[in-house]
Parts: sequence; C-alpha cells; structure tokens
Amino acid sequence: MPAFTFEKISPPARRAPAATTPKKPRGLISQMIDRIAERRARRTLQAERAMRRDEKPAE
Repeated sequence: MPAFTFEKISPPARRAPAATTPKKPRGLISQMIDRIAERRARRTLQAERAMRRDEKPAE
C-alpha cells in the first residue's frame, strides 16, 4: 500500500474557441507573383485550346 497518492488534475475546460489572428494584408511581392502566375496559366490554357483546334481530325 502506497504511503501517499497523487490527485489527478484535469486540464481546464475551454470556454471559447481560440481567437483567430487577423489576416495580414498580402505583401506587394506576393501580389506581383500571383499576377504573373495567373497570366502564365491563362497563356498556357489558350495555347492548349489553340493546339486542340489545330488537331481536328480530317474527314
């Protein structure tokens, strides 16, 4: 038989969800990179469409 025992203490219950941190506005460099990537994606999509039009089967 042990000489002493430890009382199990449960962690405090969360009452409210953790406060979300406000999003910081995106930096100028990030915005520029997004614009460049979007333009590149549009160009490749247009090129793929043009290739599909050129590859029509001859009847």
